[in-house]
Amino acid sequence: MFSQLSKSVRQYLIVTGNYWCFTLTDGALRMLVVLHFYELGYGALDIALLFLFYEVFGVITNLFGGWLGARWGLNRTMNIGLGLQIVALAMLLAPATWLTVLWVMLAQALSGIAKDLNKMSAKSAIKVLVPKGESGQLYQWVALLTGSKNALKGIGFFLGGLLLTAVGFHQAILIMAVALTVVWVFSLWQLKEDLGKSKSKPKFSEIFSKSREINILSAARLFLFGARDVWFVVALPVYLSSQFGWDHWTVGGFLALWVIGYGIVQSLAPHITGKRKQKVPKGNTVTLWALGLTTLPAAIAIGLQLSFYPQITLLGGLILFGAVFAINSSLHSYLIVQYASNDGVSMDVGFYYMANAMGRLIGTILSGWVYQEFGLISCLWVSFAFLLFTSIISIWLPKHQ
Repeated sequence: MFSQLSKSVRQYLIVTGNYWCFTLTDGALRMLVVLHFYELGYGALDIALLFLFYEVFGVITNLFGGWLGARWGLNRTMNIGLGLQIVALAMLLAPATWLTVLWVMLAQALSGIAKDLNKMSAKSAIKVLVPKGESGQLYQWVALLTGSKNALKGIGFFLGGLLLTAVGFHQAILIMAVALTVVWVFSLWQLKEDLGKSKSKPKFSEIFSKSREINILSAARLFLFGARDVWFVVALPVYLSSQFGWDHWTVGGFLALWVIGYGIVQSLAPHITGKRKQKVPKGNTVTLWALGLTTLPAAIAIGLQLSFYPQITLLGGLILFGAVFAINSSLHSYLIVQYASNDGVSMDVGFYYMANAMGRLIGTILSGWVYQEFGLISCLWVSFAFLLFTSIISIWLPKHQ
């Protein structure tokens, strides 16, 4: 049955399957590391440091990974990403005495490189596989890939906790490493097309985008994801635990469900934003949705300042924020693939996701510092300011296809 499908559909299914399998292990690994090292007595700051290299190398990988994808082909960069994740998992199979903060940070650095090589390859490949002029189909494929990835990442959180409880840290890592190796071998066998390989060898000096619309979209993306992570990454989990008295499993389970719901809404974004009327997003669509999102952290902050049913205000606002943010993210993910050049698509996509990773890194750092110094409400006002910047920047996006 698989062999009867068209060549482009077969390649899309392999790329998507790789991305799904990788995402499951990525989400599970994060939860395994957090819970296991918490059980070993590591403090919150030490655990946060374990993921510092993961985010830093995400910025670097997206910038250089797009250039490598254009020179080598997206099939190779995707397979390299899968291989690096297996190495990262293997590093955590070392004896317990080796699992120092520095060793785990190095393993997470490899995992961060692997994740962004995999993501950049998957997103870029869709541009190559969808026929030119099929904007509606492109939007649908991008939304499905992006939304399913986030839903699976949430499922990965559950999987990590389940494996840690059922078989322990070492066995859980071994199971994931073996399963991902099987996926990697299949990908090496089946994903052989030189997807996205540039006709001319791009120079290293060309890694920065020269496209006006991509530069604008990248700047908007940086502030968009900074606005999410400035209150979501550190401030929110600590607040739920300290102010509402939630235990770690309750906090982890709620955030996992939030990520799953966020992914589902992303997948449905084409239906919400006008597919029935055969419309595809334009620059003004992004601006309107960004303005709608901007009001939410401000409303939550005001509600908390007035002590207006704090738990309902925060949790209800978080759910609404997640849904609207998911649509914003899906619109952005479609537009970068739409704007990207057909020849050497990965360079444009890589530059854009470099801005995405930079926004996550800035948001993560600010989330810890602003919450520690000023509290959650201040984090929400910073989020509001970042989203206001996103909305203003988006005004300069092209109004037409």
